[in-house]
Amino acid sequence: MDAPEHRPLRVLMTTDTVGGVWQHSIELARALGDWGHRVALAALGPAPSPRQRAEARAVHGLSLHVRSGALEWMHEPWDEVRRSGDWLLALAARLRPDLVHLNQFAFGALPFAAPTLVVGHSCVLSWWQAVHGCAAPAAWDRYRAAVHEGLRGATAIGAPTRTMLDALRRHHGIARDGHVLPNGRDPRRFVAAPKRPQVLSAGRLWDPAKNLESLRRAASALPPPWEVRVAGAAHGPDGQGTDTAPLLALGPLAPSALARAYAGAAIYALPARYEPFGQTVLEAALSGCALVLGDIASLRETWDGAALFVAPDDHRTLGDTLARLAADEPLRRDLARAAQERAQHFTPTRMATAYLGVYTALCDDWARHPPAAPPLGGPGCAPSRALQAPVALP
Repeated sequence: MDAPEHRPLRVLMTTDTVGGVWQHSIELARALGDWGHRVALAALGPAPSPRQRAEARAVHGLSLHVRSGALEWMHEPWDEVRRSGDWLLALAARLRPDLVHLNQFAFGALPFAAPTLVVGHSCVLSWWQAVHGCAAPAAWDRYRAAVHEGLRGATAIGAPTRTMLDALRRHHGIARDGHVLPNGRDPRRFVAAPKRPQVLSAGRLWDPAKNLESLRRAASALPPPWEVRVAGAAHGPDGQGTDTAPLLALGPLAPSALARAYAGAAIYALPARYEPFGQTVLEAALSGCALVLGDIASLRETWDGAALFVAPDDHRTLGDTLARLAADEPLRRDLARAAQERAQHFTPTRMATAYLGVYTALCDDWARHPPAAPPLGGPGCAPSRALQAPVALP
């Protein structure tokens, strides 16, 4: 597809190196770079791995800037988040971007000298509600304040699904509307190889939202020679982990190895309790897998009519569904075809076109109606109150 008619933009984009936000940022930056836009990617969290650095170097028009430190959803991160905010302001003052695209919430409250788009890929409050069935406790009040102020301070907000956008408004008291900006993956990076009797699941296995426990309990319903394989880290950044037995654990896989795992798997199962978009689901669909997913609003929004859905904690129905699908090759083939067709709606070109439309509208509006007193955007500016003020926690 030809590039949309837009003037070249300089975009400062934040990312983190944990989970799917990194891959999303690289995919979006690659598509924008191919159209002549320049992305400065500010990586936060754990230091990028050698593989991640190589991915960034391969993107035309991308410059990588790294600051290691705790992320806003981690335990007691606020001193590090404040220092990261100062670093971002100094970086923006030096690079003078046309727009700042923030994939974290708190930085939306900072006084950048350019319009800001905050995109919510997940949030602790909606995660907690989905996983625990109740509101997050008072220990997360500092996070609540920082996210609310970041969303309120941003020029615009977005999320990869309408479900996630509604969750941000509901949990953080934001009344204004936002932009639904679905993720995308390059279909050329995924192929459907001859399928084997395998069920695959992938992602942060340590995250209870992925609901590995339900899949573990359902696995015994599959007849031999079927097996369930899981790819991803079993331990999180703070050391918490999960038991993968009796499943076949593949461990964390490089993108090329994960693509091979998708290619051979007949079924992809993700009985998620919480999934704001479902990046691994998209990758599995592009690889010709039949999909069995948790019956939650975000996955219904994206995959209804192209997957089978099971209540996340109903492991017996999950086992029965997997066994039925294992025994019915025509049904697997039909579901795989439907998933592949749906996946064509989520390409990098469509993703970048949607983002570029928002970027351009924000830049044009900023040019027509600049702030009365434009901020200087340097480290001497006053930081967000939510990043600065202490909050008494139990």
